[in-house]
Formats: sequence, C-alpha cells, structure tokens
Amino acid sequence: MRRTLALLGLLIFVSCSAVDHTISGKVQDEHGPLAGAVVRIQTTTISTTTDESGNFTLPGPAAGEQVFVTAWHTGYFIAGVNAEAGDADLVIELHHHADQDNIAYRWLPSQHHTGQGEDQGCAACHSSAGTEETVALPVDEWLLDAHSQSARNPRFISMYLGTDVSGNLSPPTRYASSRDYGSFPLPPDLNQPYYGPGYKLDFPKTAGNCATCHTPAASVNHPYGIDPTEVNGVATEGVPCDFCHKVWGVRLNSATGLPYVNMPGVLSYEFRRPPEGHQFFAGPYDDVAPGEDTYSPLQQESAFCAPCHFAVFWDTTIYNSYGEWLASPYSDPVSGKTCQDCHMPVGQADRFALVEAGGLQRDPETVFSHRMPGAADVPLLQDALTMTVSAGLEGEEVQVQVELFNDNTGHHIPTDSPLRHMILVVQAYDQHSSLLAQIDGPVIADWAGEGDPAKGYYGGLPGMIYAKVLEELWTQISPTGAYWNPTRVVSDNRIPAMETDVTNYRFAVPEGSAIRVEVRLIFRRAFIGLIEQKGWDIPDIVIAQEIIELNQ
Repeated sequence: MRRTLALLGLLIFVSCSAVDHTISGKVQDEHGPLAGAVVRIQTTTISTTTDESGNFTLPGPAAGEQVFVTAWHTGYFIAGVNAEAGDADLVIELHHHADQDNIAYRWLPSQHHTGQGEDQGCAACHSSAGTEETVALPVDEWLLDAHSQSARNPRFISMYLGTDVSGNLSPPTRYASSRDYGSFPLPPDLNQPYYGPGYKLDFPKTAGNCATCHTPAASVNHPYGIDPTEVNGVATEGVPCDFCHKVWGVRLNSATGLPYVNMPGVLSYEFRRPPEGHQFFAGPYDDVAPGEDTYSPLQQESAFCAPCHFAVFWDTTIYNSYGEWLASPYSDPVSGKTCQDCHMPVGQADRFALVEAGGLQRDPETVFSHRMPGAADVPLLQDALTMTVSAGLEGEEVQVQVELFNDNTGHHIPTDSPLRHMILVVQAYDQHSSLLAQIDGPVIADWAGEGDPAKGYYGGLPGMIYAKVLEELWTQISPTGAYWNPTRVVSDNRIPAMETDVTNYRFAVPEGSAIRVEVRLIFRRAFIGLIEQKGWDIPDIVIAQEIIELNQ
C-alpha cells in the first residue's frame, strides 16, 4: 500500500512538472507560412522569429494567464492573437500594406477629432487634454515642440515675407544692371524704413521650397508651388503627427550618406499614404495591434531627420546638423547616439495612448518623448558643452584661459540656421568694479551689437563669437540670413562634436587691486541687428557662466 501511494505521488509530481507553459504556432499570409517574422508577447522583450516553416515558440505566462501575441514582417501590418500557457497551434495571419503612395490621401489633423476609428484626429487617442490622465501623451508634447509651430513661426513668416512681426513690409529689392552680368540686387536703402530681408522681396513671383520643410503636409504633392503663408487645414499644424508616421523611406546619396543637393524636406522622403478605405501608420514598435500599423526601424534612425536638417542653396551648405552628426563619433552604430536619443528621450511616460483608447503600459525606457527640445530649450543648451575657465596673476597682468568642450552634443555648436551663434564674453574688474583694459586676446565682432553691454550689445568686448558667417555675393551683406540668395561662407568657427576650442586673454592690473574675472557664454538665435529690424522677441540664453576672484 505504501509503495502504491509512493508511485502515485511520483506520477503526480512528474505530471505537474511536465506542464508545458510555452506558446507556439505559425505565422502566415494568404500564400502560406512566413519565415523571419518577429513574434512577441505584446509590450515585453519576450520575442522570437519564425523558422523556415513559419513556426515559432515562446516562453509562456503562468498557468491561466492570458497574453496577446503579435507578429510583424516587413511589408505587412502587425497582427496578433490572444494566448495562454500551453497553446500550441496558434495561427497569426499577416496582411500586406500598400507598397505605393496614394497622393489623393487627406492628412489627419493632429489636434482636432474628425471621422471614426483610425480616421480620427490623433489627439482622440494620443492626448490627455480634457481627461483625468496625468501623463503627457505624444500630442501634448508635440504641441510644445517647434515642429508643431513650423508653419506659424513668426520668425519664419517675417523672413519669408520681408516684414517685421507687426506686418510692416520692407521696400522691394532694388536692382542695377551690368553689361556683363545683367540685373543684380543692390543692398537695401537704410535711409528708408526697413524691416529686414525677405524671400518674397527677392523672388516675388515664386513660392520657393521653404514649404518642403515648414509646411510639408501641403507641399508633399507640390514641393515648389506652396506659399507657406497661404496654407490652411492640417498644413497649418507645421509637421503634423500623420506626416511623420506616413514616412517609409529617406533617399540618401550613397556616395555621401547625405540627402541629394536641392532635395530638401519632402523631396527626399518616401511615403506610404494608404488607399481609400484603409489607414497606414509606421512607428517604432513591432507589436502595435490590432490596427493598420507597421514597424519601421527608420523611426529610430538619424536618417529620418536628414531631409529637413541638411540643405544646400546655390552650392553653399546652409543646414547641416545631420551631416555634422554623420561625420562625428556619435554616428558610430555601436558606441554612438542617434538624433532621437537626445531630442526624443525615453523614460518620461509609460504609454503613448489613453487607456480607454487601448493604451498599454510599457517600460518607460521604450517610450519616446515627442517634446523634441531644441534651440529654445534652456536645459538642453546648458547641458550641451562644458566650459572650463582658469585665471591667474602674472606680474602686472591677469591671464585668463577659456576652454569650450563640445562633450555632449552630436553636431556642431551651434548648428542648423546660420542665424544662431554663441557669444563668449570675458571681462575682468578691479576692486572698484571698473573694467580692466584688455592687453591681448580676441574681441567680439561689431555685428554682436555696438552699444551698452547691459542691453546685449557686446561688439568690441573681450571674447569670441562662434558662428557660421555668410556673405551675400552680390550685396556683400554679412552676416546674412538671406541664404535664399547666393552666399559664401566667410568663416565658420563653430565647435564640432567632441572637440575643444581654447581662447586666451590678458588684462592690465592696477597695483594692489583685487580682481574679479567674469566669463559668460551666451546663445543668441539671430543677429541683434536682424532681431531689432524684425521685432522678434527672443531673449539671449546664458549657457554657462563663471566668476573667479583673485587677490594680489
């Protein structure tokens, strides 16, 4: 009897220990099994790929627990099925998404709710505004991001039209004529009211290609025919959500790794706008199902940003943050960082949709922010580089050395618009707070403003400007932001990624005086003269500052 009970116990133990908790099945399309499909327990890192027969096996959940198993393959929408431990004959059928772009597609609005289901505006599912949710979702973040303002940015509009922010218009461009060259532009007559340059002042009969980046939803079908000041509807949302999630590819020059010259913005993108009756969303997850969603690795690659962050006009490279990244250590696929790593940081939310809209909790380290901080973000700028200042007394002089190390930015500082520059101001004072005379060292260019330093006019002070300085070929205006005209690069001393700039200064010291050295690094988004012409409200941002006290 005891032996019988012992054998019965052993059988029960073996039976329990042999319970299969795995999940297995097949992935197929209408033609049969699909090899190489990614199969995942939704929102987890538990995944595998199908074998040559389309079969897969995954570690399963605890007994009685249900999970959702998804599958994705290139060219297909993501699909999935419910499963529980021990399921061995699951079938996940994938359906092809369109392999062509539908130019008749109407873009979805980001902010407003229209239509039904997947044809609603993005905010219906991806904004917490008006709900009890406390987490900022993608649309909420995007509304704070410069991409959502690109069509209405007052600096852009006033530069395009040739007005100030109040709408005052500069006079039309004046021209002279030469037997050898024909008509050519003249500098503006500053004895007349002048509100700065404008594309439409120089090219009144054309729209230009500004819209290819600033209003891409409008220009995708008409890249050279859209006046960005006349767009309406979704196009006024700048770079809308739907636009980015319809991107399927980027056309890059295989010889340079850069977009082709004269192909800015939409001209270098490949889209997958869906046919009538369908939707298509490309994103960074391979487990978003059910729905007409697919995974695109491009969404997490710097190349995604390239078409609007590289541009050549009249053979002069103007925007080049992507090219600068590509040439830097940050582009190393193993040890580097992508644009998204810095400008779409993870860890700030644990889902990207409302719970009632199907939003699933995810590891925050997999949820990308759509806040996309940039040239107006103070913390980002202050974390961009390291400033090291050393100062000492040598006889009747104080010697100051300033090192600027671009240790935390994957492109030049500053980058993109040549309007942007950094001003390094180095000043030394005696014990009566009187400025010491500079004996040696660089001085700030006059175009930083001549006047009261307390009002931001730093021209002629000890220090440096870090900038890419352009000069218009015909008018010789420099520095200029009117790079729709032929320009040349006069100088470029911006600091590349992982490089250091060092400047040295000497000041005369009164005998027996205590010395105070003050160093400030200031980021300015446009030339002060242009700011005043346009009436822009863009305060300087102090990136770094240091004060050193010296006693004789």
